[in-house]
Amino acid sequence: MPKFDAAGLLSAVVQHAESGEILMLAFMDSEAIEKTRETGLAHFHSRSRGTLWLKGETSGNVLRVKKILVDCDQDALVIKALPDGPTCHTGARSCFYRVLDGDSLTPVGEDL
Repeated sequence: MPKFDAAGLLSAVVQHAESGEILMLAFMDSEAIEKTRETGLAHFHSRSRGTLWLKGETSGNVLRVKKILVDCDQDALVIKALPDGPTCHTGARSCFYRVLDGDSLTPVGEDL
């Protein structure tokens, strides 16, 4: 089973189940993992609010989980999911939509 840090959390990288694109990074606690496995929809732990949240609860852009992978140290997850719309709260397809270019951030083209 996953091993949580002192705060009861672990990192979860969300990857598109078909394309392999990295969509987002979030944190999960045991409740988030349990709810995700129970519903098939990605749930995470909000560090700022200190509570469970369903990804897409407000926007409708949920993540339909296909597989949960656990790393060799059991302290990080890869969530393979299919998104119902944009993943990022900004409306971008992925939360990783900018590249560090010198001292600035440049939007990544949709083809990357």
